[in-house]
Amino acid sequence: MQLSMPINYAGGFEESARQVAELEKAGLDSAWVAEAYGYDGVSFMGYLAAKTERVQIASGILPLYTRTPTLLAMTAAGIDALSNGRCILGLGASGPQVIEGFHGVIYDKPLARTREIVSICRKVWAREAPLTNDGPLYSIPVPEGQGTGLGKPLKIIGHPVRSRIPIYIASLGEKNVALTAEIADGWLPVFFVPEKAKDVFGPALAEGAAKRSPDLGPLEINAGGLVCITDDKDQAESARDLGRGMAALYIGGMGAKGKNFYNALVTRYGYEQEAAEIQDLYLGGHKQEAMAKVPAELLEKTSLCGSEGYIKERIAAYKEAGVTSLAITPLAANPAEVVEKLKVWIA
Repeated sequence: MQLSMPINYAGGFEESARQVAELEKAGLDSAWVAEAYGYDGVSFMGYLAAKTERVQIASGILPLYTRTPTLLAMTAAGIDALSNGRCILGLGASGPQVIEGFHGVIYDKPLARTREIVSICRKVWAREAPLTNDGPLYSIPVPEGQGTGLGKPLKIIGHPVRSRIPIYIASLGEKNVALTAEIADGWLPVFFVPEKAKDVFGPALAEGAAKRSPDLGPLEINAGGLVCITDDKDQAESARDLGRGMAALYIGGMGAKGKNFYNALVTRYGYEQEAAEIQDLYLGGHKQEAMAKVPAELLEKTSLCGSEGYIKERIAAYKEAGVTSLAITPLAANPAEVVEKLKVWIA
């Protein structure tokens, strides 16, 4: 098992890069850079490449709709070259609120788009022939009779450091998870409950695995949550409660009724009534009340907060559920110390 961590750059890029360099020395295996609708993720990934030596630099995530497939491939190849082969391309559909509301792009056909983009990226990196694609969403070059007629198949000019850069996909819905298990190198689930993963995700993962190409190898899974190492039960509970805000936002506010992937997931976990109440309250503007409705059990099962023995039990549960990279958000004055301890415990 490896250790991964989402990187917060709210305090400034330079300070965040210094922290990543310290975490790298402590044993962190991969640093994940978000994009959402703040600064772009790629700029900071390039900066991290210059400030680190070993840690993998991952996009967590780049939305499918915001770049052409070829640009996604070029971007990953560029970060891979800057970092000497340390890039992970994390992709996801994001959601209609961001894609249509911020980017002004129609949010459609996420499954077909994911499959086609992954295929195009791998063609670009392999550089075996000039790029062509005759898919339903992306025609490369532009078909005859459209455009200027001057387009022709091209190869990426530079030779990528690696002909196969790892692609991780963020997915939750059954069809999306099945597609991830079929075509991706890794999977980025959120609100991952190890004890319920087999029942909720097992059939979809099995469906995708049955179609998976042998040359992809086993599917990597990156999942985890908040980490607080303490023998104080009240402190552990307080640490878990810090996740209430994000949980309420995602379960209640990320999408409309019937169009919220996170709400649907929590419902599948067995919290149907709570999921409905959180959504009603959040969409009605009652955010504090929505936060109070987030089940304590859900917060506990999606985090690692407690004594050393308890956290080791949680690590074992994640391993049992197939997690290959433990994603952590340390709640500590010195996150590097947490990384050092966990690095020993996951071995």
